[in-house]
Amino acid sequence: MPASQKKFINRDIERVSAEDVRQAAEYQAAILADVAGRRGTLHGRIKPLAPHMVVAGPAITVEVRPGDNLAIHAAMAIAKPGDVLVVDGKGDLSCALLGEIMATQAQASGIAGIIIDGAVRDADTLSKQSYPIFSAGLNPCGPTKSIPGRVNHAISVAGAAVQAGDLVVGDIDGVVVIPRDEVQTIITLAKEKLEGESQRLAAIREGDLRPHWLENALRKAGMLTEGETLE
Repeated sequence: MPASQKKFINRDIERVSAEDVRQAAEYQAAILADVAGRRGTLHGRIKPLAPHMVVAGPAITVEVRPGDNLAIHAAMAIAKPGDVLVVDGKGDLSCALLGEIMATQAQASGIAGIIIDGAVRDADTLSKQSYPIFSAGLNPCGPTKSIPGRVNHAISVAGAAVQAGDLVVGDIDGVVVIPRDEVQTIITLAKEKLEGESQRLAAIREGDLRPHWLENALRKAGMLTEGETLE
């Protein structure tokens, strides 16, 4: 198909439900990542501009050429309230892909937050606000707005595969992506894991300091012989 006929922007996508987003947002990204098989996390270079920033919502996926944000503007124009922009900026830090003006526009449009594998700017102002922005770094240089990108296509961003409409959850630990059709299962598992961790923390505080599984794991790894203990 000639480039002029390619569909660069997909407007109609199936999103994770608002109720699933609400329930998933009750859990830390770390809990969700664990029960998802330790898959779907973005590289640790993707960090919130401030520790208090948290985000959860369906992904609007964006792929850009390094240093150009034209496709991000297109994504902002078609995103719906509650969506999260997830931008594959190729990890490039040579130019910021957005700053205060675009962040203000996104917030006013109801977009829940922005995650970029690339640089942003105006961090002094943005980090003092509550609007969640996650990025790979900072750069005062502004972007160009002339190179075609893609919106709501499958992307690979910071080591994670993301489909438009997938669940995205981010907090101070980083960002995890859950495939849309797995979200309800993950929420159920997250509830069970949180209950188990709460019980373990309570046990530690009461003096039960050693994990019950430790010695068996050490034997399987060859660090203890059969019958040998840590006592």
